[in-house]
Amino acid sequence: MKIKKFSYKNSQLFNQALKIRHEVFVIGQKCPEDLEYEFEEESTHFLLFINNKPVATARYRMTEKGCKLERFAVLKNERGKGYGLSILKKILKDLRFFNGIIYLHAQIQVVKFYEKQGFKKYDNKFEEAGILHYKMKINQMNSIE
Repeated sequence: MKIKKFSYKNSQLFNQALKIRHEVFVIGQKCPEDLEYEFEEESTHFLLFINNKPVATARYRMTEKGCKLERFAVLKNERGKGYGLSILKKILKDLRFFNGIIYLHAQIQVVKFYEKQGFKKYDNKFEEAGILHYKMKINQMNSIE
């Protein structure tokens, strides 16, 4: 397993990440493309490879509220193998010196996954792109290693 960190300027890696996100979100979850492809230039992207094949992606970006983790996507046939956790750990390690709030909008079906990693729900559930979510944040001081 190898995880690469990159910006949108790396067109080869960026296009591989977009392909995964398109398959997972646009095709798999019927997310509108205009909502899926936004804030790309200001985000820090990650791509996880297994035997040189890209199978998972995620990103983070700075907002007025803190650092937002988003677009966690694992190809359907690669789920349940710990790849989402691996990318999450890599992102949190990358942010280990960030002193602000680290948060995400978790789809309701993965809230328990994020809770196991130290994230806490705050606020009420809400709908985004036709999918129920919870806002979650983590205390970076207690984040996973």
